Amino acid sequence: MNTLFISDLDGTLLRPNVELSKRTIRVLNKLIAQGMKFSVATARTIASVKPILKDVTIELPLILMNGACIYDSTENRYIKVEHFSEKSKNLLLSVIKEYQLKGFAYSIKEDVLSTYYEDISTKPLRDFYKERVNKYKKPFIQVDNFADLKEEPLIYFSLMDRKESLDEVYQIFQDIPDVNCTYYKDNYTPDIWYLEIFHNQASKYHAVQYLRDHYYFDSIVCFGDNRNDLPLFQGSDIKIAVANAFPELKIKADIIIGSNQEDGVATWLEKNFRNY
Repeated sequence: MNTLFISDLDGTLLRPNVELSKRTIRVLNKLIAQGMKFSVATARTIASVKPILKDVTIELPLILMNGACIYDSTENRYIKVEHFSEKSKNLLLSVIKEYQLKGFAYSIKEDVLSTYYEDISTKPLRDFYKERVNKYKKPFIQVDNFADLKEEPLIYFSLMDRKESLDEVYQIFQDIPDVNCTYYKDNYTPDIWYLEIFHNQASKYHAVQYLRDHYYFDSIVCFGDNRNDLPLFQGSDIKIAVANAFPELKIKADIIIGSNQEDGVATWLEKNFRNY
């Protein structure tokens, strides 16, 4: 059977220090060399995913930004990108301005990802920014107002705040017909939630189906930990949650494995991948 094994990164494949353990790297490379088909599906962009995965020999495309784009790391190009329509983009920009929301906006043009922000005055935003600049050398562009981006081919917004500040806006965004969003608690910062917005054909579900159809996979086995992995679970045949996963995901899981601190994904794959 031609099976794809696909894992979320933060909270699932990555240790709490936001790195792959040496054991996970060793196991993944060994199993890939033995024929295992493996990739990742993450909310991260290629700017941080590339250095995180630099020691793993993944040849299949990577699902990035919760499925807003799919990236071929062997050819260094995006093979699928879902942009907002002009109508949706303008409506999103209007709501973000009205509610004074803070976060990051993303565009892809001619295979170049650009990341914009208005201000990073809160600690979670500063931490997000500093980690990606200092650790991954990711470039950011400051703008006076997100409305200045109305001519850019935007694909994604990542907003960060306390849940009570985002609940109402989450409901508003759900009423925009061709927009999808995922809403989940940050793995690393207490009381901070992410509200991430993208085209309604952009999700881990749709991206997994793209890989299934274009690479003729008979079966998809996935690993996750957070609410943004629910679409990944929906698109997969075997759904596996790590022990540290949120309860909403564990309810949907077929199998519960060891936590990310215990290299749960690598341990399970080493013992079981040949059975699938």
